[in-house]
Amino acid sequence: MAQSEKFAKSQPEQYLPTQGNNAPPLNQFDKKPSPKREPIKHLLIGSPKAVTSTIHLLQVLSYASVGDWSALLPTGNPDEVMSILSRQILMQ
Repeated sequence: MAQSEKFAKSQPEQYLPTQGNNAPPLNQFDKKPSPKREPIKHLLIGSPKAVTSTIHLLQVLSYASVGDWSALLPTGNPDEVMSILSRQILMQ
């Protein structure tokens, strides 16, 4: 390889294994098992005051923002509403 060709290569390229080298491919070391995520739904059912209070508490605890929850929806029972939160949780 000519000296000018050596300087023309990018810095990382100079350290790549040449063909015929028994070194494993570079990306083999980068492979980590991808984390598995599963959906989960939280459903709050109760009086509007209880559901709203719980949603705000979960925000204070840094679990979910108020805006992550659905609007309060009537359940069909007097003075009862529900709200749902859908999340993807990391499974080991």
